[in-house]
Amino acid sequence: MRAGRSHLPISAETSAGGIVVDVRDGIPYAALIARRNRAGRIEWCLPKGHLEGSETPQQAALREVAEETGIHGRIIRHLASIDYWFSGNDRRVHKVVHHYLMGYESGTISVDGDPDHEAEEAAWVPLRDVSRQLAYPNERRIVRIALDLLYRDGRD
Repeated sequence: MRAGRSHLPISAETSAGGIVVDVRDGIPYAALIARRNRAGRIEWCLPKGHLEGSETPQQAALREVAEETGIHGRIIRHLASIDYWFSGNDRRVHKVVHHYLMGYESGTISVDGDPDHEAEEAAWVPLRDVSRQLAYPNERRIVRIALDLLYRDGRD
């Protein structure tokens, strides 16, 4: 019998994060972070991270956003959950990431509080431009959901 990826043990991971929106002069901005991928290239993404201890996804999302961006937000609503698989050398991982729409409460954008030092940069980006900057298609889909909610709700 040959050993292959299909014979690797499976583990589950859950993360949470989201889009923090701050409206300035009538223009909504979102907080993004830049991380290095495995190839060493910078990729812009939504702030997120693993749940710790008995945290709920909402608690983890607020904590991760604060750690990675310096921004404290409040959850407005759940946007979507992304579900995917990836393989490492020793296991296959089934990952679920819960994304929330958040409103800005306080803080100054900075990566100084990131305990893992994964975020190399954080920036406010006009919400309409965020999709062009994001590295991952699933996160671009999350942004489209947020844009639809924000602009549809403004017309109702």
